[in-house]
Amino acid sequence: MNLPFFIAKRYLFAKKSHNVINIISAISAIGMAIGTAALIIIMSVYNGFDNLVKDSLGNVEPDIVISPSEGKVVSVEDSTLVAATDYLYNLPNVQTMSSVLQETVFIEYDGVQSVAVVKGVDSVYEEESPLSECIIEGEYMLHKGELPMALVGYSLAYKLNLSPRFVTKIKFYYPDRTRNISVSNPLASIESISVRPSATFTVNADVDEELIVLPIESVRELVGYEDEISAIEVRMAPGTKSKEIAKVIASLQDRLGDKFEVKDRFHQNESLYKMMKYEKASIFLILIFVIIIIAFNIFGSLSMLIIEKKGDIETFRSMGATDTLIRRVFVLEGWMISLLGLAAGLVIGVCFAILQQKTGMIKMPANFAVTAYPVIIKATDLILTTLGVAIIGYLIALAPSSQIRQSLPPQE
Repeated sequence: MNLPFFIAKRYLFAKKSHNVINIISAISAIGMAIGTAALIIIMSVYNGFDNLVKDSLGNVEPDIVISPSEGKVVSVEDSTLVAATDYLYNLPNVQTMSSVLQETVFIEYDGVQSVAVVKGVDSVYEEESPLSECIIEGEYMLHKGELPMALVGYSLAYKLNLSPRFVTKIKFYYPDRTRNISVSNPLASIESISVRPSATFTVNADVDEELIVLPIESVRELVGYEDEISAIEVRMAPGTKSKEIAKVIASLQDRLGDKFEVKDRFHQNESLYKMMKYEKASIFLILIFVIIIIAFNIFGSLSMLIIEKKGDIETFRSMGATDTLIRRVFVLEGWMISLLGLAAGLVIGVCFAILQQKTGMIKMPANFAVTAYPVIIKATDLILTTLGVAIIGYLIALAPSSQIRQSLPPQE
């Protein structure tokens, strides 16, 4: 039998002569439980929002993007690019491939002017894009018969006082690449097209403020290109693992060489995804700091217990117990308080998160895409929380045990 553990367990559950020690120990365990549960719940809610953001970005960001390393565009007939697309066509887990042409242009709608990013897309994008699930007003379509139509981000539409119900067209302006700008008549060197909006969509604040989706032929007419594209967007079949996507990207990069860049979803919007990781790490560290403050209650209760058990300590020493063994008793006593709180907190946090997942009992405020707070439990969060709280509890328990030697005369 582990003697220090046996004694520590007896001390933990035995009634003390000073009831305040029991109270402080109970408060310590409850505090650790609340801190642990809060850490699990908040991290799970953050995971839910993180997943929502990634899902919404997935409506405009494909799994893989192939773009030229130098310059804005490349011919769709480029032999290297054609060979790469042929390779992709033969992969069973590739769902769709679409050509896009993207450019920043000047727009005007009913006298209101702004700058927007126009994204010209082909028929595959029009038929298969998940952007169709993000429509909030109007009808998802880029062609009405032979006429081109436009999909407009909600925030940009609001800024322009635009509605798909109106017949007013959006005017797009872009400098003609083949002409020099005339000082006397600047409009003579600017190309323009007019397209009626068919719908407004919402993805996230950044996308909604600037993006307009048009048929690729309309964008080519505006910017003066014939068959050029700015990228090929590849969407993988649902359920494709990130390792498989990474293998496809590596194979594509080998085939395309330095002339093209192949990016996954993370590298398409690297700054945003990094910021999301840093935010989660910051939340975790802040909550861990709160748990450290709560854990100092263990220091107080353990210090008082050492003073109360001074007679027992002397008895143990007279029976041959070393100071190291006695220290281990009180370290284990303090650590067990934190571990009890940790276990209770894990159970409470996980049960609460699962209940929220199943029932959505805590609702989101109005005007959000989801009705209840999203929750996703991750094994890594549970492991990090368990390790963090256990280590904090152990380190806090070490500190009072140093008082044992100071409170007793040295052994003879």
